[in-house]
Amino acid sequence: MKTIKHIFILFVSLLLASCGGTVDNISLGDDAPNFTLQDSDGNSYTLSDYKEKAPVVIYFYPKANTPGCTKQACGIRDDFSKFKDNGITIFGISVDSKEDIKEFIDDYELNFPLLSDSEKTTSKNYGVLNNIGLASRISFIIDKEGKISKIMKDFDIDKHSNEVLTFAKSLL
Repeated sequence: MKTIKHIFILFVSLLLASCGGTVDNISLGDDAPNFTLQDSDGNSYTLSDYKEKAPVVIYFYPKANTPGCTKQACGIRDDFSKFKDNGITIFGISVDSKEDIKEFIDDYELNFPLLSDSEKTTSKNYGVLNNIGLASRISFIIDKEGKISKIMKDFDIDKHSNEVLTFAKSLL
């Protein structure tokens, strides 16, 4: 069974490079679409609850436990104290089930909220849902007023955490 899972993960990873979301429906300066999503433990997070407090980083990722998504999440895990020290909230969002997200968190000791968009509504609202039904790897940085301040579509996964942190800090 694990072999089948690994083959599926490899297959999905190979497809992701050519199946990106377009983000045609969102521009810099737009109000960030509000959402309420749950983490793997059933805790709800609503974006509008963070308005007027500090910047929020939302990063969409395709599939838990795939190589790129793991590298990206572990980078944020390793830098999470810097986000927290600056009052910056960060959410990872995928269309994975809460169970898959829980396994991902446990496997890599992730220490920040990963949210399940299994109904794909938030991914559609942000324009990141790709043509194979997964969220594309796209990040949004939202200012204190709830406006989209930065959209990152093409970036180096190894530098992602530092780049979003640096930009979010510039909004403080």
